[in-house]
Amino acid sequence: MQIEVCAYSFDSCLTAQRAGADRIELCGGLSEGGTTPSAGLIQLARQQLSIQLFVMIRPRGGDFLYSATELDVMRTDIAVAKSLGADGVVFGILQADGTVDEVTTKELVDLAYPMQVTFHRAFDMTHDPVEALEAVIRTGAIRILTSGQHPSAELGVAVLRQLAEQSAGRIEIMAGVGVSGRNAGQFTTIGLDALHLSGKSSQPSPMIYRRPSLQMASAILGEYERIEASANAIQRVVEQVKP
Repeated sequence: MQIEVCAYSFDSCLTAQRAGADRIELCGGLSEGGTTPSAGLIQLARQQLSIQLFVMIRPRGGDFLYSATELDVMRTDIAVAKSLGADGVVFGILQADGTVDEVTTKELVDLAYPMQVTFHRAFDMTHDPVEALEAVIRTGAIRILTSGQHPSAELGVAVLRQLAEQSAGRIEIMAGVGVSGRNAGQFTTIGLDALHLSGKSSQPSPMIYRRPSLQMASAILGEYERIEASANAIQRVVEQVKP
């Protein structure tokens, strides 16, 4: 079973690699649930990582129904990730009725080649996981990241088991959301191919002077708080999955 770490910074990439991760999902936009990272971050990560590097392709937070101009941005970001040596990209595109947009997804899968494609948790926003699984398989994506359409993978374990059985080796099923050293062991016997986690920890800013009444953005995080990967949190999952 592979361990993928969602990283939002160069330091977190390095921490995840040292802690035993097999793959990085590189993202920007933590407060939006993950958006496309900068070209500079992709380049540095590729230069310094020996493990696989997959790049999030998501032009904004919110839903996964994209406009024509947003899709143009995604196409360009895929080309940038490819030019910088990424092993794969991560995206998910839905139609307004809650089904997978097969036509557009397949177009972007073909555009990404020879990079591999993970269909991300847009899958969890579809109305029928059985139908959605078959749709994603038809697009040529190699992997689905899902919490089993529940708030956490632990709560969605029954659906994850069902998806693993239905996929029958035709596509990888990777469980994510709330995966930790406490619960990783329960995912090892239900046919999954990978686990996904951020292993995040909050660290105080080193700023000494702080302006208490002003914030630069309406973010979830405080102005003087930073989120980075925790080596200990990642290692605990690695130990559970790869004793």
